[in-house]
Amino acid sequence: MYPESEDERKIDNSGIEQPSLPPLPDPNPPSVSANPSPWPDSPPLSTYNADLAEWNTPESANLSGNAEAEEEDEAELTGWEIAKAVIREIVETVVLTLIIFFLIQSVIRNFRVDGHSMDPNLQHGQYLVVDKISYHLPGGWRPPERGDVVVFEPPTQPDKDFVKRIIGLPGETVEIQGGQVFINNEPLGEVYVPRFDRFSMAPRMVSEGHYFVMGDNRGNSNDSRNWGDLAADKIVGRAWLSYWPPDSWGVIPNDKPTSEATLSHTLSNWLGQAQAAEQPTTK
Repeated sequence: MYPESEDERKIDNSGIEQPSLPPLPDPNPPSVSANPSPWPDSPPLSTYNADLAEWNTPESANLSGNAEAEEEDEAELTGWEIAKAVIREIVETVVLTLIIFFLIQSVIRNFRVDGHSMDPNLQHGQYLVVDKISYHLPGGWRPPERGDVVVFEPPTQPDKDFVKRIIGLPGETVEIQGGQVFINNEPLGEVYVPRFDRFSMAPRMVSEGHYFVMGDNRGNSNDSRNWGDLAADKIVGRAWLSYWPPDSWGVIPNDKPTSEATLSHTLSNWLGQAQAAEQPTTK
């Protein structure tokens, strides 16, 4: 006989064809991805967030997660860690300030005039900036000169600082007759206009490495006439600038009165010259 066909197998013994039933549903169906990809090994596809009007990608999700983790780490900082950070900042600031301060102090320093020995050029209570470095540069770049106003440690009172003017240089002979100073038998023209007195002193040679100093207010000054020459290594520096009071702002010159070197005096001269230049000339 011929083998039974598929249609013949669906007919029972009664000769009636039985209808085929649909298969029962699987109780454990396979999970289907909400974001299917035609490539099984490809990364998940981006989705569009309609509420935020932006694309959500796996990379953005990772960045968002990292930001949240960093915020959590910052929130976990204890009060002691914050205090340590603040203390470290304060210490670094103080140390840097001290370094700058000592560097500045090694080059310049401030000085307050105490007394009236330098009248009329320097007044009691006037504040100066002292140049500490120019006299000590290698090669004698700027040695002390006659007329320089210097701050120094006097031999009789080493715990104090004096301010006087250099009159005699090393190797020179200084003589005073009735207030007039002679250098090597030549009268000294003191253009800084000191207040003279009637003091007289026999000729005296200034030792090498020393200077003869005097105050501008000759009748009220404790200087080389009393305690001798000043050693060069006792000089702190040259009085360079005056910064207080404001009307005395300016340099400390060695060839003219201090009042003629102030900023206000210089500006007044410039203004006067400008006004004179603007005036028409008459024939």
